[in-house]
Amino acid sequence: MNRIDRLTGMILLLQSHRVITAEQIAEHYEMSVRTVYRDLAALGEAGVPIVAEAGVGYSLMRGYHIPPVMFTEHEAAALFMSGEVTEQVADDSLRGSLRSALLKVRSVLPKERHESLNRLKKTMGVWIGSRTKEDDHRSLMPLQQAVLQRRCVALDYDAGSRGEISQRTVEPLGMMFYAREWHLIAYCRLRRDFRDFRLDRVMRWEVLNECFQGHEDFSVKAFLVEVLNEHELIPTTVLFKPAVMDRVRREMSCARVAEATLPDGRVSVELLAWSQEWLLGWLLSLGADAEVLQPAEMRQRLRDLALEVAQRHQ
Repeated sequence: MNRIDRLTGMILLLQSHRVITAEQIAEHYEMSVRTVYRDLAALGEAGVPIVAEAGVGYSLMRGYHIPPVMFTEHEAAALFMSGEVTEQVADDSLRGSLRSALLKVRSVLPKERHESLNRLKKTMGVWIGSRTKEDDHRSLMPLQQAVLQRRCVALDYDAGSRGEISQRTVEPLGMMFYAREWHLIAYCRLRRDFRDFRLDRVMRWEVLNECFQGHEDFSVKAFLVEVLNEHELIPTTVLFKPAVMDRVRREMSCARVAEATLPDGRVSVELLAWSQEWLLGWLLSLGADAEVLQPAEMRQRLRDLALEVAQRHQ
């Protein structure tokens, strides 16, 4: 990135933050803090009203904005592809806002950029997996607003998908998309602890007028790391036929420890399974292309499940 582009980007970075430190700017552009100070001084000399607060950081003077910038061909293509990915994991409320935002981006592009994006749309695509149409009460935008506004949410929750519905009042602290599902991270007043609620297991929810206080130091990412670390990891060895290895590498959510090709062509994979139920169900979908070697109890459990499926289809 040349210096002119970096200086322009630095103004946009300042414009998008209420306050930002020199260290954060340096990390964003992967450069030294000394270079950040030189660039900030150069912007000040050029008339950009940068306010420096000792011990706090830098910000733009209130009311100062630069006009909309033009996007390069690569930037516009990157935004388009990001939108295509988001389409696959978002619900209708988020997709609507995304399309509106991308429409505004397209409106500032020159005509030749429009043609490039149209060609890109015809020749590129993103498919993450099938999704079902969500009911209005399952839309993500109100939940996202509840997190931002710190408003309580009432849930009817089917823990473990066992059909045992419990009523919860939770204090929502964040939302994450992982393991192909949206998750609401919240403090559960029923359990008096922080919990991870899978939204596909929420039968009904309602954002309440009640607001909550506290949890200022709570970190959603740190909580998820702790939850995953608490799961007992099960050392497992599975044999796969080579024809399904692309799918194994693409879909396997367990940590792979070792992989070796055997003389008969099959691939032995040693892994750490954090969810035995998920792994057994996924291995069943591979049929005879997968064989559990260890542990013996998981091998027996998979055999029992396969026999149960066979009996149901006699």
